[in-house]
Amino acid sequence: MSVAQLMRTVMAETQLLPLANVSVFTEPLTNHDQTEVIAFLAERPLHTVCMAGFIRDNRLDSPLNRGRFFGVRNSEGRLEGVALIGHATLIEARTLRAMKEFAMIAQSSSSSHMILGEEEQINQFWKFYADSGQEMRASACELLFELKNAREVSDPVNGLRLATLKDLELILPVHAELAFAESGINPLKTDPVGFRERCARRIEKKRVWVVVQDQRLIFKADIQADTPDVIYLEGVYAERADRGKGLAVKCLSQLAQTLLQRTRSICLLVNEDRTGVHSFYELANFKYRERFLSIFLHR
Repeated sequence: MSVAQLMRTVMAETQLLPLANVSVFTEPLTNHDQTEVIAFLAERPLHTVCMAGFIRDNRLDSPLNRGRFFGVRNSEGRLEGVALIGHATLIEARTLRAMKEFAMIAQSSSSSHMILGEEEQINQFWKFYADSGQEMRASACELLFELKNAREVSDPVNGLRLATLKDLELILPVHAELAFAESGINPLKTDPVGFRERCARRIEKKRVWVVVQDQRLIFKADIQADTPDVIYLEGVYAERADRGKGLAVKCLSQLAQTLLQRTRSICLLVNEDRTGVHSFYELANFKYRERFLSIFLHR
């Protein structure tokens, strides 16, 4: 294979295309761009589900996104990248120049909490961003798992249901503990009012599934993003006393059967070091797809 062929292969695999001799410009995206942006993200639905979920839930221009959506266009007006820059920075860049543009915008944001995306793309983004951006506080490799065919559940779990606001006090400490384990920050301590409001809003949107027995939270799973192509789960929890008994796998599989009636697949991210958790998801028929990278920032 020639050097030129090798470079084309590498660029195709990372979705970062070589630079053509055309100019680009970057602009904040508005609700008028929504149809175009949704179509752009739908070209790679598994990798862009979180951004697509924010847009479907809140539209492009909303404080509920906790950031601002930007687009990079070439001189022909075509999108080369879309990014959410804010509390969570998420990037879908199809060219190196789009990645560089987003890094320059992100450098002007001083309140970002994390940067998340495919490992190779985030490593490239960091090269452009690091000199003048926020300092890295921690990083973690994440494995992307996907489920297309749910495991059969012969004896359904009684009590698996959508959470209500009556469950909020049970959910808050558990979700905060999961956030702390991932990022090293407990949102119940750093932003108690905002965290409570966000958890309550997610419950009201019918995005949290639970099993509660004797006032104990036995199982929980949150739908962070809900699209026709992919549903992204986070905050999956099983009570310690019931782990290893198969109940959580049954709960997750039963939930998956319900969700796959309205989407093509379900995905989630798991820390690379949590091998026992990998096995849990594999038991539920999830398949490993790709490595992602989370970078947590000093504010």
